[in-house]
Amino acid sequence: MSSCLGLYVESNLIKYAKVSKDHDKTKVEAFGINFYEDLDNAINQIIEETDSYKTPISINLSDEMYSYFDMFALLSKKDLDKAITTEFELSCSDKGQNPNVYETRYAITNYPDDKEKLKVIHVAANKIDLNKKIQSLSGYKLTNIVPISMSIANLINTKPRENYLIVNIEEKTTITTIVDERIYSINVLEEGSNDFLRKINLKENSYPKSYEICKNTTIYTSEVTELKEDETSYLEDIMPTLYNIVGNVKKIINESIYEINKVYITGTATLINNIDLYFQEYLNEASCEILKPMALNSTKDKINIKDYIEVNSAISLALYGDGEGIEGINFKKQGFNEKMPDWLKVEVGSTKTKGNKNSKSKSKNSKLSGKISIKNDLKEKLDKTEFSLIRVAVGIILLFIIYSAFSIMISNQMDKKDAEAKRSKQNTQSQILLVESDNTKIQSKTNEYTKMIENLQNLNDRITDATKTRDAIPNLLNSIMFIIPESVQITGIQNTSGTHIVINAQSDKYEQLGMFKAKIETGNYLTNVISTAGQKDGSVVTVKIEGDLPWKNY
Repeated sequence: MSSCLGLYVESNLIKYAKVSKDHDKTKVEAFGINFYEDLDNAINQIIEETDSYKTPISINLSDEMYSYFDMFALLSKKDLDKAITTEFELSCSDKGQNPNVYETRYAITNYPDDKEKLKVIHVAANKIDLNKKIQSLSGYKLTNIVPISMSIANLINTKPRENYLIVNIEEKTTITTIVDERIYSINVLEEGSNDFLRKINLKENSYPKSYEICKNTTIYTSEVTELKEDETSYLEDIMPTLYNIVGNVKKIINESIYEINKVYITGTATLINNIDLYFQEYLNEASCEILKPMALNSTKDKINIKDYIEVNSAISLALYGDGEGIEGINFKKQGFNEKMPDWLKVEVGSTKTKGNKNSKSKSKNSKLSGKISIKNDLKEKLDKTEFSLIRVAVGIILLFIIYSAFSIMISNQMDKKDAEAKRSKQNTQSQILLVESDNTKIQSKTNEYTKMIENLQNLNDRITDATKTRDAIPNLLNSIMFIIPESVQITGIQNTSGTHIVINAQSDKYEQLGMFKAKIETGNYLTNVISTAGQKDGSVVTVKIEGDLPWKNY
């Protein structure tokens, strides 16, 4: 039986799942979510709780970059590698980037309608960030570092000639397109669960509490109209993010040359009740549902299905460690000890056989074991293996002597250069003192002119502000009349103080009010936009939207 611990790590949150596999049966042995301040301590705690000291660990890649290249299908493996490397270097050159700072991997998929071409999904990660991840788990059995956008596909059973989207709304949102049972493309959105968790945290001052609030939040849909106030009080913080994500998903579906049959939703956003219904209302082109991991089909544990779904990302990483998913996308390089074959592993111990009737058989077994046995009995003659080891030791000693001699020579040269640098530094400091004296005189004159310029600028700003305020509100009204949804009515608008605007609006659909607020904010009609929780009176929901006028637009 094999097992693996999957760790999905965000900026302040870890999702974990320990998955075991016995033949065709898969079981989730342990899982959970930890908010952390110290990453090392959090990882140590999870490993201790799950008893995973010797268990292989799979972790997600962070901030990776995706590129796509078309290749000729008949290229050999060696030529294909060279061509992909060349394409990536050219891409980095166009962007003004250094390709040497990235560790890269790639996956290959076929074009369903063109057998002569291959599509390469190229993944690049910064080597410094990658080494930090490896260092955080240096004391444990880290075996895999993989993009979550690719491992998440391990959770679904695909069917031939059916195409899917997996929308994983975590800290960032990854949208994985699967065409004909192969990953075809990946889109990464900067917007994700962190956007609305951060907004709620500003009010509650607790990320764990903000997380639990999401579990108790329900979205208005055509099927659900009557909700309690505590179920909707934070929708104003959540809906703009979901609205933008749904919009991007719809765009991907519309622009796809292949028909999308099903959209799976997963990640932290699935905490929110009715999120699948919300997606379905906007995405009529495909069936939308919450992603339930395949591992559930083979476990008999009675748990809340939602608890499993919360850690889907961690389960997918663990499944990759158990042999599921795409080969060749692991960013964890094998260490020397992992690559070294058994016959090179040296076992030190006594092989003294005098007086032992079974000495011949032990010698035979020693050869069959494939390990080198070194004698520690100095009275016996040295064998060929021991002579070879002595030669290696002598060679190492000679190299050390040569290295020491060169080190002394280089050290003397560095001392000379250091003395020259000190003399140069002293001369430079004397010149700096002269320059500072002149600079002081210039600065005094500059300060006088600066004060005069500031006085003139302040006067000009007062004149400009008075002119802008006069025309701002009419211009605002003229602008928002083109973006207001049909079901939304403005019941009042006023300029309370300076550039601050208050808009009262009402509608029979809460999501329309959320859309109106989002359009005001994203269109930069107002800045620092906030709104009150919706007040429902019968079928009418009323909100108050506030913000500041951006002078550049008016």
